[in-house]
Amino acid sequence: MKSEAQKLGENLKRIRTEKGISQGDIVRELGMPRSFVSSIENGRTNPTLATIAKLAKAIGVSVGELMK
Repeated sequence: MKSEAQKLGENLKRIRTEKGISQGDIVRELGMPRSFVSSIENGRTNPTLATIAKLAKAIGVSVGELMK
């Protein structure tokens, strides 16, 4: 069974790539390290709700869509 962090990471990566958004685009918009974005996408870190909201806004989806 996948953890919530893994589901979030998979959704972030899938939506980001479908929209043609790079990790670098997110990094530049949010001012966070690329390694942090990578860790989220790989399910190795569990970001705060505030960070999840920022990520959702950066890729143009709702928090609910990102957390599906």
